Amino acid sequence: MAAFSATHCRSYSYSHSSSINGGQNQRFSFSSFSRLSVPAKAIRNSHQTVVLMQDGVVATKVTPVEKETPKEKLKDELLSVTSTKEWDEKAGFDSNENESTVSITVVGASGDLAKKKIFPALFALYYEDCLPKHFTIYGYARSKMTDAELRNMVSKTLTCRIDKRENCSEKMDQFLKRCFYHSGQYDSEENFAQLDKKLKRHEGGRVSNHLFYLSIPPNIFVEAVKCASSSASSGNGWTRVIVEKPFGRDSESSAVLTKSLKQYLTEDQIFRIDHYLGKELVENLSVLRFANLIFEPLWTRQYIRNVQIIFSEDFGTEGRGGYFDNYGIIRDIMQNHLLQILALFAMETPVSLDAEDIRNEKVKVLRSMRPLRLEDVVIGQYKSHCKGGVTYPSYTDDKTVPKDSLTPTFAAAALFIDNARWDGVPFLMKAGKALHNKGAEIRVQFRHVPGNLYNRNFGTDLDRATNELVIRVQPDEAIFLKINNKVPGLGMRLDRSNLNLHYAARYSKEIPDAYERLLLDAIEGERRLFIRSDELDAAWALFTPVLKELEEKKIIPESYPYGSRGPVSAHYLAARYNVRWGDLDIEQ
Repeated sequence: MAAFSATHCRSYSYSHSSSINGGQNQRFSFSSFSRLSVPAKAIRNSHQTVVLMQDGVVATKVTPVEKETPKEKLKDELLSVTSTKEWDEKAGFDSNENESTVSITVVGASGDLAKKKIFPALFALYYEDCLPKHFTIYGYARSKMTDAELRNMVSKTLTCRIDKRENCSEKMDQFLKRCFYHSGQYDSEENFAQLDKKLKRHEGGRVSNHLFYLSIPPNIFVEAVKCASSSASSGNGWTRVIVEKPFGRDSESSAVLTKSLKQYLTEDQIFRIDHYLGKELVENLSVLRFANLIFEPLWTRQYIRNVQIIFSEDFGTEGRGGYFDNYGIIRDIMQNHLLQILALFAMETPVSLDAEDIRNEKVKVLRSMRPLRLEDVVIGQYKSHCKGGVTYPSYTDDKTVPKDSLTPTFAAAALFIDNARWDGVPFLMKAGKALHNKGAEIRVQFRHVPGNLYNRNFGTDLDRATNELVIRVQPDEAIFLKINNKVPGLGMRLDRSNLNLHYAARYSKEIPDAYERLLLDAIEGERRLFIRSDELDAAWALFTPVLKELEEKKIIPESYPYGSRGPVSAHYLAARYNVRWGDLDIEQ
């Protein structure tokens, strides 16, 4: 996690990890600082006590050496109070040499992700004074474009959504002045070398740190990394690369990608981004559990009946069918977003909040999970549906999708963790497109109260009396706990109510976008919310066998109408483990 909040970003430091060229760990400060520099001759001729004054002036008390001549003594006295800047100039020191700068290159700058997410996130960080004093942003893509055209393109997606301060347009202009563009091929070392020359001009002799964000298709990751490492890496600071999913299609392709990237980068330089890990409510998972005594004792199979992790979108592929058809909902959502949430939810208490300690615990969870079986998976594909006089298309109506496609747009799965804490507790995942609503949430359903004195008040449906903790990740972020209580009156009538933490009502400040947090962490070198290679291996090991079986056996997805609650088989899957999907409750 970043070591500071958005409201305390004006002065901070971050660790410098090894660069592509293998530089040693250092620590740089983004806050302004004064540097003591002493004239060489003054040092040679005297013993001095150096004091830094409040106004930035350096005062020295000079103790003459035994053989100092009167002329040399007078010269030393004249030099006894001199400004730092004057000494730097006289000694021939570069005033920039101890300052650092960050050069952020968005590779694939003309794409939707860059325009809609990356540039707006960088502006939000700048707006909140979270970026370093010296930084430059370069867009890099194959499209021919000038700096002015890039700025015009970026400006259309920037908003002053954080608040309505009067200086927003001014800040926007200042930010755009730091944005530049370089056109080049992703596999051209020469083009990246030209980019590097431009970066050096902006860096002005400072310690340079390079961050590359690969917002490009995965089939050109390796070539882009190769060119960046050989032609545009930092010579005296760190170099880091943010890689977007998908990280392969299965265990084999993921291992090949990791091996290829590690030809040019160390593991510490690779930041595999999963933007769901940057969402506020996912970030809050460990706080909710480890900072509240009432939850940690209950976070076990003795009290929890099941855990549900649910993702739904109320729209289809909408022109992205060509990309989506190559991956499907399991690879696109379940294997990364939902499985990462599961690992954070189920992990043991880490030794510390250090990135490696947390990621170690997540890996232990993934390695403890039972291999996923085909009978514990349901897949579906949305079909055309008419509602309210509007006809909604089927998945295969998308012109970029083959008419005989068997790619699932919906999937549900039951997973199990074979360890002492979670033995026998079903973790149910569900993800789909073109469903009845849009949202992402974690639902923790607790066991029935043994020997409940009020069973007769609940009737035959005891599940209605089950306590449930709901963490709504998006939209309308909230945490609420369902409890049973007495309805006021003379009779004994029970009601199910929510203890509700509604973020919009509780906190006036708008929740930052996930990309803001993750970009800031990458600049700081904080890796806790990024995926390590062994995590990736363990995640793919869970899903690869069932994915191959689905494809080899050509399992036909169950059809479900556009805008419905998904395939009927998903309900049977949950019922097999005595579970009712929480998001289908009529109260919701």
